[in-house]
Amino acid sequence: MSDRYQGFVSTPIGKLLVKNLGLPSPVRLERWSDGSPLVDGLVVLGGDGRLAETLPTTLDGLGVPSATTLEEGARAKALVLDATGITDTAGLVALQQFFTPLLRRLESCPRVVVIGTPPEQRTGSERVAQRALEGFTRSLGKEIGRGGTVQLVYVAPAADGAIASTLAFLLSPKSAYVSGQVVRIGAHGAVTTDEVADWTRPLAGKVALVTGASRGIGEEIARVLHRDGASVVGLDVPQAASELQTLMAELDGDHLVLDITAKDAPQRIAHHLREHHGGVDVVVHNAGITRDKRLANMTDDRWSSVIAVNLTAPELITRELLNAGVLNSGGRVIGVSSTSGIAGNVGQTNYATSKAGVIGLVDSLRDELADGITVNAVAPGFIITKMTAAVPFATREVGQRLNAMAQGGLPVDVAEAVAWFASPGSGAVNGNVVRVCGQMMLGA
Repeated sequence: MSDRYQGFVSTPIGKLLVKNLGLPSPVRLERWSDGSPLVDGLVVLGGDGRLAETLPTTLDGLGVPSATTLEEGARAKALVLDATGITDTAGLVALQQFFTPLLRRLESCPRVVVIGTPPEQRTGSERVAQRALEGFTRSLGKEIGRGGTVQLVYVAPAADGAIASTLAFLLSPKSAYVSGQVVRIGAHGAVTTDEVADWTRPLAGKVALVTGASRGIGEEIARVLHRDGASVVGLDVPQAASELQTLMAELDGDHLVLDITAKDAPQRIAHHLREHHGGVDVVVHNAGITRDKRLANMTDDRWSSVIAVNLTAPELITRELLNAGVLNSGGRVIGVSSTSGIAGNVGQTNYATSKAGVIGLVDSLRDELADGITVNAVAPGFIITKMTAAVPFATREVGQRLNAMAQGGLPVDVAEAVAWFASPGSGAVNGNVVRVCGQMMLGA
């Protein structure tokens, strides 16, 4: 499942062709490994907004070194600008004044984060200026190159003390394939973030249910949640029972074999979690299928099966876990949507409908939930799996190159984003849909 094109452009002849023909030249992305520092280098801070004084302390708590200046000849691994103090359009010049002198002094695979205030919580010129930050960060994400990422984090004033888990994710290699995203913290519901005693195992003592866990993205989600300390309950269909049991044995987890579209599936899942684990803390709706066909040739079965698995089942399961009191206080519900659900895709009207519906589920639940429960979703783009490896070569190459990083992502990239949402420290991160797509160039 390796990227053969990326391997080719690193050869002498590949480098020559890239230089002379202007071909994409994807950088090998840095990804986090157990035991590594969150940020391997210096974070340079700027801005004079309301978080400027607390940001150094927040980063210090994560073991991340920071400074407000960069010594001559030194390089930065990340840049963070507190733009919450920008109250009118004239103040937007602070973006250029901070970033322009530093962009040529970044290490490879750098991270850039701009912090603002949700525009909907501001009025007049300040609202205009804060909304303008989105165009800046998305454009810089397509300029930065060298495997770099750029994000905008809107922080509601009530959530100023709840940004550590988000910075830990966005400044680290865990966010390798996430760029050009807008994250809202504290914009929906009460802020009930818990303290994280051990950032290397934030999910210790938590129970996590992962559907479609036997292979691909689901397998990697199970592995990463286990790495972060969770007891994982993997769920999959009977046809995948052998693979599921092997994986859960490896992770010292539990397994549940059933069809999530069965009429009694929500009740059976709730009963199992209550009886065997006393409840559940993290629910990841990863199970999904495709039955691609242009709408003119779509059969009832192709349409209905995709909607049932990808959308109806997650909704019914979530509501049963909530109504039955099986989802514990401070619980996390995480859906797996898709960039197809945001931008659409030829031959995927059924799939795109179901994945847009997952976003609708987030929107529906985000203001309803109580007891510190949150709901968010990831929206993967082109992720290299055994399934995408079977896609015709030309289609696969286009899918991998049409993003700011000129490459496909890996299942672990989706899993790391899920783990960020799942963290007890992410209690103020609610109602978000974050694309894991390398910042697609077109459509989303």
